[in-house]
Amino acid sequence: MAKRAAWLDRLNADPRPWLLEDSTPAVRAAALVRLEGLPALAPEVLAARDLAMRVDPIKSILQAQDPAGWWVKPGPGYAPKYSGTVWNFMFLEQLGADPENEQIRAAAEYVLQATSTTAGGLGCSGSHIERPPPPSSVLHCLNGNLLRTLIRFGYFDDPRVKAAVEWEARAITGLGMGRWYKSRTSGPGFECGVNEGRPCAWGAVKAMRGLAAIPPRRRTALVRRSLEVGVEFLFSRDPSVADYPMPEADTRPSKLWFKLGFPSGYAADVLQVLEVLAELGHGRDARLRPALSWLQSQQDEEGRWSNRQAYARKTTVDIESQGKPSKWVTLRACAVLSAAE
Repeated sequence: MAKRAAWLDRLNADPRPWLLEDSTPAVRAAALVRLEGLPALAPEVLAARDLAMRVDPIKSILQAQDPAGWWVKPGPGYAPKYSGTVWNFMFLEQLGADPENEQIRAAAEYVLQATSTTAGGLGCSGSHIERPPPPSSVLHCLNGNLLRTLIRFGYFDDPRVKAAVEWEARAITGLGMGRWYKSRTSGPGFECGVNEGRPCAWGAVKAMRGLAAIPPRRRTALVRRSLEVGVEFLFSRDPSVADYPMPEADTRPSKLWFKLGFPSGYAADVLQVLEVLAELGHGRDARLRPALSWLQSQQDEEGRWSNRQAYARKTTVDIESQGKPSKWVTLRACAVLSAAE
């Protein structure tokens, strides 16, 4: 066990022994890197990741995959939620699946083939027909989620990923974007037809997470500018309140902002705002103090956080139990609190 860190003083108890248990190797691998500071190629990390590929939930997700690379049915894979192709692909990355695994690579190739649009971005469709979705189907949330997954699985240099990065950066800044579709496709400043043309904070979080996965030295001037726009937008409201622009009929922010969960789909929670801002170097910004205080208040007496958005009985295999203490949410919270010190 590493020397006690200052961020642990924010917790009611130390959850690290629980997170490092051998019984949940995917969590153990992530905790060794994110909380204990071990290199990704350390023997302990590699051993945990190897075991994680051979047990649930990763094992059952891979067993349900078609040899061609898709889940449930061919096509772009947005349906069914949350067991179709794009969802399983994203969840596998969040679980720390091995990028070199043949099934992961088959999924990546299939997703790129099935979701790439003529606009450059990665689009959504629930159709079973194997043809690219229309350019009007590209949304900040899905494009950002898939970008993060593909980049972290080692596909940043694929031309189709580069095109999706370019679409995202131009869609955020509005610079040279070309045509965008007010009724559906995300527009400049995170505007989205699904949010009645207003900027969508969920989409902003996902887009920022996608671009944040690009190594800093490989970010173009346009990508750096789009990240600046995104940081400014996320700081335009207090994340602990999350009163970002919403449909006119809504009188208060979505309850999903305050239901910390895992895995993560198109909706974002307060913790994910903190995560992406910390990843971009703003973890100690004073404007995050109310959100960090709120986060602390959500832990139990043992320094654990519950999973209040587990997508139970909706995913290919249940990853965690709804409403129960969650190793993944606790890991997420601890990593953010560590970054704030």
